Amino acid sequence: MLILLRHGQSAANAAGLLSGTAESPLTGHGRAQAARLATALAGAGRLITSPLGRARETAAALGLDLPVEVDERWTEVHYGELEGRALSDVPPDLWRGWRSDPHFRPPGGETLAEVGSRVRHACAELFAAPGTGARAEDDVIVVSHVSPIKAAVAWALGAGDDLAWSLYLSTASLTRVAWGADRPVLRSYNETVPV
Repeated sequence: MLILLRHGQSAANAAGLLSGTAESPLTGHGRAQAARLATALAGAGRLITSPLGRARETAAALGLDLPVEVDERWTEVHYGELEGRALSDVPPDLWRGWRSDPHFRPPGGETLAEVGSRVRHACAELFAAPGTGARAEDDVIVVSHVSPIKAAVAWALGAGDDLAWSLYLSTASLTRVAWGADRPVLRSYNETVPV
């Protein structure tokens, strides 16, 4: 099974900022969120993380005795010139453009379709063959971010990249994707453990 873990609360999350690919450390609450998930994730056989610090911090806070693999495909969407800005400061016409078209590119940034493409490739690789990756006996944990996890859910459901705007994902939440008879199956979405 593939277990997708959104990183714990970061300083940017707490301040209501778009962090994207910019670094933003976990808050004390974010570290506690990650540590609280360790029990639910015990027994996993593989741990993959985005290269961004908040994801790597979350992976480390889990305290699992697994090597940590870094995979660039699981990094957050690049918000371009919007990175570091408050959500409330994003111009309404820009939000409308973004929400109406998965190929919309914020100035200097990345489209949701591009995120979807790289995540679909990562998911297909993890589910490629019986007995390997996320189809092995042990679970694969991927510590990532809101946009790539939503893209993985869209992949599992056979939906388009625009599904992202219909989903809410909490920090330090778990999403589980298993393999059915011949396709991925979304087993759970946005599971949280109270801190």
